[in-house]
Amino acid sequence: MSLRIVVTVKYVPDATGDRHFADDLTVDRDDVDGLLSELDEYAVEQALQIAEDADDAEVTVLTIGPEDAKDALRKALSMGADKAVHVEDDDLHGTDAIGTSLVLAKAIEKAGYDLVISGMASTDGTMGVVPALVAERLGVPQVTLLSEVSVEDGTVKGRRDGDAASEQLEASLPAVVSVTDQSGEARYPSFKGIMAAKKKPVESWDLSDLDIEAEEVGLEGAWTKVEAANERPARTAGTIVKDEGEGGKQLAEYLASQKFI
Repeated sequence: MSLRIVVTVKYVPDATGDRHFADDLTVDRDDVDGLLSELDEYAVEQALQIAEDADDAEVTVLTIGPEDAKDALRKALSMGADKAVHVEDDDLHGTDAIGTSLVLAKAIEKAGYDLVISGMASTDGTMGVVPALVAERLGVPQVTLLSEVSVEDGTVKGRRDGDAASEQLEASLPAVVSVTDQSGEARYPSFKGIMAAKKKPVESWDLSDLDIEAEEVGLEGAWTKVEAANERPARTAGTIVKDEGEGGKQLAEYLASQKFI
């Protein structure tokens, strides 16, 4: 029987762009370029490695987001994933982590899965809780923050590295895992992969396809909200120390005044 791997990915604002909040205090995604979250690239890579080691496996990438989120799916498909699912619905605007986990869990169940792989966190929200929430909703084990992962005989195994020790963890399938940026460099899409991605299937679902009511997601259904936001102050000019024989002393005095030493 084919090993069904679902990778959850996110289309996020480019961290190098000028990011800010919209009037409703959600992230303004219209005025900044988006891309596949870098941390999710590691999840795609690990899924592809597991699939390559399996006798028979299929990798599906899944995302939630607006029309442009298809760009994240295309990147994952060009890396080597087999097919994609895009959940798009206007009522999803403003959905928080709790609502996101509901949509992902419903979509994962509809797609069919044995193993779900996620990045350790998104590069915009950086909460890192969605994999655990998805596992809870699916009622399956979670093995998170892995720097090494493999599947053998119906069991997913991995290593979690902490500050003082490393743990060897395992769980029976079906299961949800998340991987860190130490799990292995993500492959770069080849020209052949980019061309092949154009022919791979991408299914589009909305909330009605997942039997989810609009009130359960979006700003209305959010369990968390942003009360206020202020722009970061513009960067001021730094202090310049000219070395005319007393540079070292001046530098030490400045560091001491700032309580750095």
